[in-house]
Amino acid sequence: MITTNMNVVAGLDIGTSKVSIVIARVQQKTLEVIGVSSVACNGIKKGAVVNIEATTEAIKKAREEAELMSGVKISSAWAGVSASHVSSFNSTGMVAIRDKEVRRDDVERVVEAAQAVAIKEDRELLHVLPQTFIVDSQSSIRDPIGMSGVRLEVGAHLVAANSMTLINLRKCAYKANLQINGFILETLAAAEAVLSNDEKDLGVAVVDIGAASSDIIIYQNGSVVFSCVVPVGGAHLTHDISIGLRTPATNAEEIKIKFGAAMANLITDNDVIEVASVGGRSARSVSRSSLAEVIEPRAEEIITLIHDAIRKSGYADMLGAGVVLTGGASQLEGMAELAEYIIEMPVRKACALNIMGLKEVVNSPSYATVLGLILLGSEKQKNTPAMAKATTFIEKIKNEISQLF
Repeated sequence: MITTNMNVVAGLDIGTSKVSIVIARVQQKTLEVIGVSSVACNGIKKGAVVNIEATTEAIKKAREEAELMSGVKISSAWAGVSASHVSSFNSTGMVAIRDKEVRRDDVERVVEAAQAVAIKEDRELLHVLPQTFIVDSQSSIRDPIGMSGVRLEVGAHLVAANSMTLINLRKCAYKANLQINGFILETLAAAEAVLSNDEKDLGVAVVDIGAASSDIIIYQNGSVVFSCVVPVGGAHLTHDISIGLRTPATNAEEIKIKFGAAMANLITDNDVIEVASVGGRSARSVSRSSLAEVIEPRAEEIITLIHDAIRKSGYADMLGAGVVLTGGASQLEGMAELAEYIIEMPVRKACALNIMGLKEVVNSPSYATVLGLILLGSEKQKNTPAMAKATTFIEKIKNEISQLF
Protein backbone atom coordinates (compact mmCIF):
# COMPACT_ATOMS: atom_id res chain seq x y z
CA MET A 1 0.00 0.00 0.00
CA ILE A 2 1.35 3.43 -0.96
CA THR A 3 1.02 6.66 0.99
CA THR A 4 -0.92 9.68 -0.20
CA ASN A 5 0.46 12.10 -2.77
CA MET A 6 -0.43 15.69 -3.68
CA ASN A 7 -3.21 14.65 -6.09
CA VAL A 8 -4.96 12.24 -3.71
CA VAL A 9 -7.56 13.78 -1.42
CA ALA A 10 -9.99 12.17 1.02
CA GLY A 11 -13.41 13.33 2.16
CA LEU A 12 -15.03 12.36 5.48
CA ASP A 13 -18.79 12.65 5.97
CA ILE A 14 -19.70 11.97 9.62
CA GLY A 15 -23.48 11.69 9.60
CA THR A 16 -26.14 10.77 12.11
CA SER A 17 -26.63 7.28 10.68
CA LYS A 18 -23.34 6.54 8.92
CA VAL A 19 -19.74 7.55 8.29
CA SER A 20 -18.61 7.75 4.67
CA ILE A 21 -15.08 8.12 3.32
CA VAL A 22 -14.15 8.58 -0.32
CA ILE A 23 -10.59 8.69 -1.65
CA ALA A 24 -10.01 10.27 -5.06
CA ARG A 25 -7.36 11.60 -7.39
CA VAL A 26 -8.11 15.19 -8.32
CA GLN A 27 -7.37 16.69 -11.73
CA GLN A 28 -8.78 20.23 -11.92
CA LYS A 29 -12.56 19.78 -11.41
CA THR A 30 -12.58 16.04 -12.21
CA LEU A 31 -12.45 13.31 -9.58
CA GLU A 32 -11.15 9.80 -10.17
CA VAL A 33 -12.68 7.89 -7.28
CA ILE A 34 -10.40 5.04 -6.16
CA GLY A 35 -11.75 4.13 -2.72
CA VAL A 36 -15.20 4.21 -1.08
CA SER A 37 -16.58 3.09 2.25
CA SER A 38 -19.77 3.68 4.23
CA VAL A 39 -20.14 2.35 7.78
CA ALA A 40 -23.15 2.52 10.13
CA CYS A 41 -22.62 4.82 13.12
CA ASN A 42 -24.69 5.46 16.23
CA GLY A 43 -22.27 7.85 17.93
CA ILE A 44 -23.65 11.06 16.37
CA LYS A 45 -26.89 12.85 17.15
CA LYS A 46 -28.00 16.03 15.38
CA GLY A 47 -24.49 16.56 14.01
CA ALA A 48 -22.78 16.34 17.42
CA VAL A 49 -20.78 13.52 19.00
CA VAL A 50 -22.68 11.66 21.73
CA ASN A 51 -20.41 8.60 21.88
CA ILE A 52 -16.67 9.08 21.30
CA GLU A 53 -15.80 5.39 21.03
CA ALA A 54 -18.63 4.47 18.65
CA THR A 55 -17.81 7.39 16.35
CA THR A 56 -14.08 6.62 16.47
CA GLU A 57 -14.65 2.96 15.56
CA ALA A 58 -16.91 3.90 12.64
CA ILE A 59 -14.32 6.35 11.26
CA LYS A 60 -11.53 3.81 11.72
CA LYS A 61 -13.45 1.05 9.97
CA ALA A 62 -14.48 3.33 7.10
CA ARG A 63 -10.87 4.53 6.66
CA GLU A 64 -9.48 0.99 6.61
CA GLU A 65 -12.08 -0.21 4.07
CA ALA A 66 -11.50 2.78 1.77
CA GLU A 67 -7.72 2.33 2.00
CA LEU A 68 -8.02 -1.37 1.19
CA MET A 69 -10.12 -0.63 -1.87
CA SER A 70 -7.89 2.17 -3.16
CA GLY A 71 -4.50 0.74 -2.28
CA VAL A 72 -3.63 4.17 -0.87
CA LYS A 73 -2.98 4.95 2.80
CA ILE A 74 -4.47 8.27 3.93
CA SER A 75 -3.42 10.32 6.93
CA SER A 76 -5.86 13.22 6.61
CA ALA A 77 -9.27 14.16 5.22
CA TRP A 78 -11.63 17.10 4.76
CA ALA A 79 -14.68 16.74 6.98
CA GLY A 80 -18.22 18.03 6.65
CA VAL A 81 -20.39 19.69 9.31
CA SER A 82 -24.12 20.31 9.40
CA ALA A 83 -27.19 20.28 11.67
CA SER A 84 -28.52 22.68 14.28
CA HIS A 85 -25.15 23.74 15.74
CA VAL A 86 -24.33 25.51 12.44
CA SER A 87 -25.47 29.11 11.98
CA SER A 88 -25.15 31.51 9.06
CA PHE A 89 -25.78 35.17 8.23
CA ASN A 90 -24.91 37.85 5.67
CA SER A 91 -22.39 40.62 6.34
CA THR A 92 -20.74 43.53 4.53
CA GLY A 93 -17.29 45.08 4.53
CA MET A 94 -15.71 48.24 3.11
CA VAL A 95 -12.09 49.42 2.68
CA ALA A 96 -10.21 52.18 0.83
CA ILE A 97 -8.41 51.03 -2.33
CA ARG A 98 -4.72 51.71 -1.65
CA ASP A 99 -3.35 52.40 -5.15
CA LYS A 100 -6.65 53.44 -6.79
CA GLU A 101 -6.61 50.09 -8.58
CA VAL A 102 -7.99 46.98 -6.91
CA ARG A 103 -5.33 44.38 -6.17
CA ARG A 104 -5.53 40.99 -4.48
CA ASP A 105 -4.53 42.40 -1.09
CA ASP A 106 -7.45 44.88 -1.32
CA VAL A 107 -9.83 41.98 -1.87
CA GLU A 108 -8.33 40.12 1.09
CA ARG A 109 -8.69 43.20 3.31
CA VAL A 110 -12.33 43.82 2.40
CA VAL A 111 -13.20 40.16 3.00
CA GLU A 112 -11.50 40.41 6.40
CA ALA A 113 -13.59 43.51 7.09
CA ALA A 114 -16.77 41.57 6.27
CA GLN A 115 -15.88 38.89 8.81
CA ALA A 116 -15.03 41.39 11.54
CA VAL A 117 -18.36 40.88 13.25
CA ALA A 118 -19.15 39.74 16.76
CA ILE A 119 -19.91 36.04 17.03
CA LYS A 120 -20.53 34.05 20.18
CA GLU A 121 -17.48 32.78 22.06
CA ASP A 122 -18.55 29.18 21.57
CA ARG A 123 -18.63 29.62 17.78
CA GLU A 124 -15.90 29.07 15.18
CA LEU A 125 -16.08 30.78 11.79
CA LEU A 126 -15.97 28.20 8.99
CA HIS A 127 -16.60 30.17 5.81
CA VAL A 128 -16.61 33.72 4.50
CA LEU A 129 -18.24 33.41 1.07
CA PRO A 130 -18.07 36.62 -1.02
CA GLN A 131 -21.29 37.35 -2.90
CA THR A 132 -20.74 40.54 -4.87
CA PHE A 133 -18.32 43.48 -4.86
CA ILE A 134 -18.92 47.21 -5.28
CA VAL A 135 -16.23 49.57 -6.59
CA ASP A 136 -17.31 53.13 -5.77
CA SER A 137 -20.88 53.20 -7.15
CA GLN A 138 -20.52 50.28 -9.58
CA SER A 139 -22.22 47.19 -8.15
CA SER A 140 -22.73 43.51 -9.05
CA ILE A 141 -19.00 42.92 -9.66
CA ARG A 142 -17.78 39.34 -9.26
CA ASP A 143 -14.05 39.92 -9.66
CA PRO A 144 -12.93 43.49 -8.92
CA ILE A 145 -9.18 42.94 -9.41
CA GLY A 146 -7.75 45.49 -11.87
CA MET A 147 -10.67 47.91 -11.61
CA SER A 148 -10.01 51.57 -10.75
CA GLY A 149 -11.66 53.31 -7.81
CA VAL A 150 -11.22 54.62 -4.29
CA ARG A 151 -13.65 52.46 -2.27
CA LEU A 152 -14.20 48.70 -2.32
CA GLU A 153 -17.20 47.00 -0.69
CA VAL A 154 -18.25 43.37 -0.44
CA GLY A 155 -21.30 41.41 0.63
CA ALA A 156 -20.51 38.01 2.12
CA HIS A 157 -22.25 34.97 3.58
CA LEU A 158 -20.70 33.82 6.87
CA VAL A 159 -21.02 30.32 8.33
CA ALA A 160 -20.10 29.43 11.92
CA ALA A 161 -20.25 26.21 13.95
CA ASN A 162 -20.11 25.21 17.60
CA SER A 163 -16.45 25.04 18.69
CA MET A 164 -16.88 22.11 21.10
CA THR A 165 -18.65 20.06 18.43
CA LEU A 166 -15.71 20.58 16.06
CA ILE A 167 -13.22 19.69 18.80
CA ASN A 168 -15.03 16.42 19.54
CA LEU A 169 -15.19 15.53 15.84
CA ARG A 170 -11.44 16.18 15.54
CA LYS A 171 -10.84 14.04 18.62
CA CYS A 172 -12.73 11.09 17.13
CA ALA A 173 -10.85 11.35 13.85
CA TYR A 174 -7.49 11.65 15.66
CA LYS A 175 -8.22 8.53 17.73
CA ALA A 176 -8.94 6.79 14.41
CA ASN A 177 -5.49 7.88 13.10
CA LEU A 178 -6.96 10.48 10.76
CA GLN A 179 -6.15 14.18 10.82
CA ILE A 180 -8.87 16.69 9.89
CA ASN A 181 -7.51 19.18 7.34
CA GLY A 182 -10.50 21.44 7.87
CA PHE A 183 -14.29 21.53 8.19
CA ILE A 184 -16.64 22.43 5.33
CA LEU A 185 -20.38 23.08 5.42
CA GLU A 186 -21.97 19.92 4.02
CA THR A 187 -24.57 21.62 1.82
CA LEU A 188 -21.83 23.82 0.33
CA ALA A 189 -19.89 20.66 -0.48
CA ALA A 190 -22.93 18.88 -1.94
CA ALA A 191 -23.70 21.89 -4.13
CA GLU A 192 -20.14 21.91 -5.44
CA ALA A 193 -20.50 18.30 -6.56
CA VAL A 194 -23.94 18.46 -8.20
CA LEU A 195 -24.56 21.98 -9.52
CA SER A 196 -23.54 23.52 -12.83
CA ASN A 197 -22.43 27.16 -13.06
CA ASP A 198 -25.57 27.91 -15.08
CA GLU A 199 -27.78 26.71 -12.21
CA LYS A 200 -25.86 28.83 -9.69
CA ASP A 201 -26.25 31.88 -11.94
CA LEU A 202 -29.94 31.34 -12.59
CA GLY A 203 -30.79 30.71 -8.95
CA VAL A 204 -31.10 27.30 -7.30
CA ALA A 205 -31.71 25.70 -3.91
CA VAL A 206 -29.87 22.54 -2.87
CA VAL A 207 -31.66 20.54 -0.18
CA ASP A 208 -29.66 17.82 1.59
CA ILE A 209 -32.17 15.53 3.33
CA GLY A 210 -30.03 13.69 5.85
CA ALA A 211 -31.01 11.41 8.71
CA ALA A 212 -31.56 14.01 11.44
CA SER A 213 -31.99 17.24 9.46
CA SER A 214 -32.55 18.77 6.05
CA ASP A 215 -29.93 21.39 5.15
CA ILE A 216 -30.66 24.10 2.58
CA ILE A 217 -28.32 26.35 0.61
CA ILE A 218 -29.43 28.88 -2.01
CA TYR A 219 -27.38 30.34 -4.86
CA GLN A 220 -28.22 33.52 -6.76
CA ASN A 221 -26.06 35.10 -9.47
CA GLY A 222 -23.38 32.49 -8.85
CA SER A 223 -22.99 33.14 -5.10
CA VAL A 224 -24.34 31.72 -1.84
CA VAL A 225 -27.02 34.04 -0.49
CA PHE A 226 -28.74 31.88 2.12
CA SER A 227 -28.30 28.69 4.14
CA CYS A 228 -30.22 27.11 7.00
CA VAL A 229 -31.10 23.85 8.74
CA VAL A 230 -34.58 22.30 9.04
CA PRO A 231 -34.59 19.82 11.98
CA VAL A 232 -36.35 16.91 10.25
CA GLY A 233 -34.96 14.16 8.03
CA GLY A 234 -34.93 10.52 7.05
CA ALA A 235 -34.68 9.23 10.63
CA HIS A 236 -38.16 10.61 11.26
CA LEU A 237 -39.47 8.47 8.40
CA THR A 238 -37.74 5.44 9.89
CA HIS A 239 -39.27 6.15 13.30
CA ASP A 240 -42.77 6.38 11.81
CA ILE A 241 -42.30 3.07 10.02
CA SER A 242 -41.06 1.46 13.21
CA ILE A 243 -44.09 2.70 15.17
CA GLY A 244 -46.64 2.24 12.42
CA LEU A 245 -45.61 -1.30 11.51
CA ARG A 246 -44.50 -2.26 15.05
CA THR A 247 -41.05 -3.36 13.92
CA PRO A 248 -37.48 -2.71 15.24
CA ALA A 249 -35.79 0.48 14.02
CA THR A 250 -33.05 -1.43 12.14
CA ASN A 251 -35.72 -3.36 10.29
CA ALA A 252 -37.69 -0.17 9.60
CA GLU A 253 -34.62 1.45 8.02
CA GLU A 254 -34.08 -1.53 5.73
CA ILE A 255 -37.75 -1.59 4.74
CA LYS A 256 -37.68 2.16 4.00
CA ILE A 257 -34.67 1.83 1.70
CA LYS A 258 -35.87 -1.26 -0.18
CA PHE A 259 -39.63 -0.74 -0.42
CA GLY A 260 -40.51 2.77 0.75
CA ALA A 261 -42.34 5.40 -1.33
CA ALA A 262 -43.21 9.00 -0.49
CA MET A 263 -46.51 8.93 -2.40
CA ALA A 264 -49.00 6.08 -1.99
CA ASN A 265 -50.59 6.66 -5.41
CA LEU A 266 -47.28 5.75 -7.07
CA ILE A 267 -47.63 2.14 -5.89
CA THR A 268 -49.19 0.20 -8.73
CA ASP A 269 -48.30 -3.33 -7.70
CA ASN A 270 -49.64 -5.51 -4.90
CA ASP A 271 -46.27 -6.54 -3.49
CA VAL A 272 -46.30 -7.91 0.02
CA ILE A 273 -43.46 -7.27 2.48
CA GLU A 274 -42.42 -9.49 5.37
CA VAL A 275 -42.15 -7.32 8.47
CA ALA A 276 -40.30 -8.54 11.58
CA SER A 277 -42.18 -8.10 14.85
CA VAL A 278 -40.93 -7.24 18.34
CA GLY A 279 -41.01 -9.29 21.52
CA GLY A 280 -40.55 -12.63 19.81
CA ARG A 281 -43.80 -12.39 17.88
CA SER A 282 -43.94 -13.94 14.42
CA ALA A 283 -43.34 -11.85 11.29
CA ARG A 284 -46.30 -10.28 9.50
CA SER A 285 -47.12 -9.48 5.89
CA VAL A 286 -47.77 -5.85 4.88
CA SER A 287 -48.53 -4.43 1.44
CA ARG A 288 -46.27 -1.75 -0.09
CA SER A 289 -49.25 0.58 -0.36
CA SER A 290 -49.81 0.31 3.42
CA LEU A 291 -46.12 1.16 3.96
CA ALA A 292 -46.44 4.19 1.68
CA GLU A 293 -49.48 5.37 3.64
CA VAL A 294 -47.31 5.39 6.78
CA ILE A 295 -44.48 7.29 5.06
CA GLU A 296 -46.46 9.87 3.06
CA PRO A 297 -47.68 12.15 5.90
CA ARG A 298 -44.16 12.57 7.33
CA ALA A 299 -42.66 13.06 3.85
CA GLU A 300 -45.24 15.80 3.23
CA GLU A 301 -44.30 17.43 6.54
CA ILE A 302 -40.58 17.38 5.69
CA ILE A 303 -41.11 18.91 2.24
CA THR A 304 -43.58 21.49 3.60
CA LEU A 305 -41.06 22.65 6.24
CA ILE A 306 -38.38 22.87 3.54
CA HIS A 307 -40.77 24.91 1.38
CA ASP A 308 -41.50 27.24 4.31
CA ALA A 309 -37.79 27.80 4.89
CA ILE A 310 -37.20 28.62 1.21
CA ARG A 311 -40.11 31.08 1.22
CA LYS A 312 -38.87 32.77 4.40
CA SER A 313 -35.43 33.23 2.81
CA GLY A 314 -36.91 35.76 0.39
CA TYR A 315 -35.41 34.02 -2.64
CA ALA A 316 -38.26 31.63 -3.54
CA ASP A 317 -39.25 33.69 -6.61
CA MET A 318 -35.66 33.86 -7.86
CA LEU A 319 -34.95 30.13 -8.21
CA GLY A 320 -34.97 29.85 -11.98
CA ALA A 321 -33.22 26.46 -11.82
CA GLY A 322 -35.58 25.16 -9.13
CA VAL A 323 -34.57 22.76 -6.37
CA VAL A 324 -31.99 19.96 -6.31
CA LEU A 325 -32.49 17.16 -3.76
CA THR A 326 -29.55 15.30 -2.31
CA GLY A 327 -28.85 13.17 0.77
CA GLY A 328 -29.85 9.60 1.52
CA ALA A 329 -33.57 10.26 2.14
CA SER A 330 -33.92 12.02 -1.22
CA GLN A 331 -33.56 8.61 -2.91
CA LEU A 332 -36.94 7.51 -1.58
CA GLU A 333 -39.25 6.71 -4.48
CA GLY A 334 -41.59 9.62 -5.19
CA MET A 335 -39.74 12.16 -3.00
CA ALA A 336 -38.79 14.37 -5.96
CA GLU A 337 -42.33 14.19 -7.36
CA LEU A 338 -43.82 15.09 -3.96
CA ALA A 339 -41.39 18.00 -3.60
CA GLU A 340 -42.27 19.31 -7.06
CA TYR A 341 -45.98 19.18 -6.20
CA ILE A 342 -45.63 20.99 -2.83
CA ILE A 343 -42.89 23.51 -3.70
CA GLU A 344 -44.41 24.23 -7.14
CA MET A 345 -41.14 24.53 -9.03
CA PRO A 346 -38.83 22.14 -10.93
CA VAL A 347 -37.18 19.54 -8.68
CA ARG A 348 -34.52 17.00 -9.59
CA LYS A 349 -32.45 14.46 -7.73
CA ALA A 350 -28.77 15.27 -7.46
CA CYS A 351 -26.24 13.63 -9.75
CA ALA A 352 -22.52 14.20 -9.22
CA LEU A 353 -20.70 15.85 -12.14
CA ASN A 354 -17.26 15.05 -13.61
CA ILE A 355 -16.72 11.72 -11.84
CA MET A 356 -14.46 8.93 -13.08
CA GLY A 357 -13.18 5.71 -11.54
CA LEU A 358 -15.75 4.08 -9.26
CA LYS A 359 -18.52 6.19 -10.77
CA GLU A 360 -21.23 3.54 -10.48
CA VAL A 361 -20.59 3.22 -6.74
CA VAL A 362 -20.71 6.93 -5.83
CA ASN A 363 -23.14 8.27 -8.42
CA SER A 364 -25.88 8.61 -5.82
CA PRO A 365 -27.29 11.58 -3.85
CA SER A 366 -26.01 10.01 -0.64
CA TYR A 367 -22.37 10.50 -1.78
CA ALA A 368 -22.77 14.07 -3.10
CA THR A 369 -21.52 15.66 0.12
CA VAL A 370 -18.35 13.62 0.47
CA LEU A 371 -17.46 14.15 -3.21
CA GLY A 372 -17.93 17.89 -2.76
CA LEU A 373 -15.69 17.81 0.32
CA ILE A 374 -12.90 16.47 -1.87
CA LEU A 375 -13.46 19.13 -4.56
CA LEU A 376 -13.52 22.05 -2.12
CA GLY A 377 -10.77 20.57 0.02
CA SER A 378 -8.43 20.21 -2.94
CA GLU A 379 -9.07 23.86 -3.87
CA LYS A 380 -8.30 24.98 -0.32
CA GLN A 381 -5.05 22.97 -0.37
CA LYS A 382 -3.95 24.70 -3.57
CA ASN A 383 -4.60 28.11 -2.03
CA THR A 384 -2.63 27.56 1.19
CA PRO A 385 0.67 29.50 1.34
CA ALA A 386 2.76 26.32 1.65
CA MET A 387 1.08 24.70 -1.33
CA ALA A 388 1.31 27.88 -3.39
CA LYS A 389 5.03 28.12 -2.59
CA ALA A 390 5.58 24.47 -3.55
CA THR A 391 3.65 24.92 -6.80
CA THR A 392 5.69 28.03 -7.69
CA PHE A 393 8.92 26.12 -7.00
CA ILE A 394 7.82 23.20 -9.19
CA GLU A 395 6.86 25.53 -12.03
CA LYS A 396 10.25 27.27 -11.72
CA ILE A 397 12.09 23.93 -12.00
CA LYS A 398 9.97 22.94 -15.03
CA ASN A 399 10.80 26.23 -16.77
CA GLU A 400 14.51 25.85 -16.07
CA ILE A 401 14.48 22.28 -17.43
CA SER A 402 12.59 23.32 -20.56
CA GLN A 403 15.17 26.04 -21.26
CA LEU A 404 17.95 23.45 -21.18
CA PHE A 405 16.44 21.42 -24.02
